[in-house]
Amino acid sequence: MSHRHLRAALLAASILSIPVIPGPLMMRPASAQMTVFDPSNYVQNALSAARALEQVTNQITSLQNEAMMLINQARNLASLPYSALQELQQSVQRTQQLLGEAQRIAYDVQQIDQAFTSTYGNASPSASDQQLIAQARQRWQNSVGGLQDALRVQAGVVGNIDTHRAEMSALVGQSQGATGALQAAQAGNQLLALQAQQLSDLAAVLAANGRAQALSEAERAAAAEQGREQRRRFLTPGAGYQPGNARMFSNGNGR
Repeated sequence: MSHRHLRAALLAASILSIPVIPGPLMMRPASAQMTVFDPSNYVQNALSAARALEQVTNQITSLQNEAMMLINQARNLASLPYSALQELQQSVQRTQQLLGEAQRIAYDVQQIDQAFTSTYGNASPSASDQQLIAQARQRWQNSVGGLQDALRVQAGVVGNIDTHRAEMSALVGQSQGATGALQAAQAGNQLLALQAQQLSDLAAVLAANGRAQALSEAERAAAAEQGREQRRRFLTPGAGYQPGNARMFSNGNGR
């Protein structure tokens, strides 16, 4: 045996000969338990936490959707801050005022019936020439007044065009910038009101022009009837020549 092997054997024998005495670090209380890692329990806890987190996320999303819905409802219920009603009413009133200022024969059924009975009816054979001339002059004045009224209504409607253009531009801008359904609907309703007002102006022009044309046609018809009556009077033979005594000289002074 070599010297090296001898030293190793002696060292091992000395280690084995030392008595082992348990120390404080090697003692474990009887009541202590060792912590054991359970993989299945860990997985279950993780799944429970994930499900709880998902529920919280869904509740947050639902609350956000409800809040957005309330915001949209508030926008849809917001009223339009612009109104063209006053301008449209003023335009209608101006046109109605012009129609109400119609001269002589106005837009009244009873007045029209009376005028056509007295002035535009058949020429009376018992009427004098002066009466026929006065009726003809009255009919002419009615026709001239009707033409003037038609021109005034046309001028008023043309004056409303600028107002209509400004209101239409403002309403279209309000409609395009509407924040909700109510504002868009109100802007659309006001545009329809503007269109109705324009149609009423057109109806007023047609009524005024029709009145003027009717008065002119009635005047021509009455003039033709009056002309026939005057021709009949002219062609009707008179009493003719009646013979009588004629005195050539006076009886004074014996002559």
